[in-house]
Amino acid sequence: MLLLKGVCRLDLPVDVECNMMIDQVIESRRSIRKFKPEAPSKELIEQILKAGLQAPYASASVSREDFRRFIVIPRESKATAQAAAILKRKAESWSKQIEMQMQHDEFTKQHAGPFLERLKLMGEHGLPNMGKAPYYVVVAEQRGIPPVEHLSLAHCLQNMWLKASALGLGLQLLSITQQLDTDLEFCNLIKIPMGEFAIDGCLIGYPDMKPSIPKRPNLDQVTQWIN
Repeated sequence: MLLLKGVCRLDLPVDVECNMMIDQVIESRRSIRKFKPEAPSKELIEQILKAGLQAPYASASVSREDFRRFIVIPRESKATAQAAAILKRKAESWSKQIEMQMQHDEFTKQHAGPFLERLKLMGEHGLPNMGKAPYYVVVAEQRGIPPVEHLSLAHCLQNMWLKASALGLGLQLLSITQQLDTDLEFCNLIKIPMGEFAIDGCLIGYPDMKPSIPKRPNLDQVTQWIN
């Protein structure tokens, strides 16, 4: 768990301590795929949700005060089994769609193989951590013009991910959730009007693994300064 001390000073040109803490949190962020059975407190989850609520949004595109919503499904909830069944069904149907697309789209044929295999496993056996991770969180963002709701969701989930890392918690993105914004059963389950919101999701809990440091290229390899 990261122990962050002090408060960032916005009245200083550079707050060295704040800058170091931000770097530490960003560098510590990992995708967690194995969770301990004990559940974090409601207060910790609410801290993560508040961080997500602070993320940027397209103010010119939304028309309602509750443009962003959080749906928290604890592992013990009856909704967990229903959500798991819907996600499993979606993985199965999505894998069949990709297989059909591979027959006539060369790009999909060349690049979709590894993802297709994961989808097939999900369609056969369900999502590995559904029902194991303490919380499944769905984030919903109002659709608008221009259609940038998925960008807003990405900002929101990144804030949540960094906050979870700072609190010593683990987070796993569950991006297949995006495919369920027009699934009537799922929208009814999470109590949002179908078609009005884009959605995404994640699992949250205490990590039961220590992921390796992900590979990154050197900054010089991927940066161009154009004069």
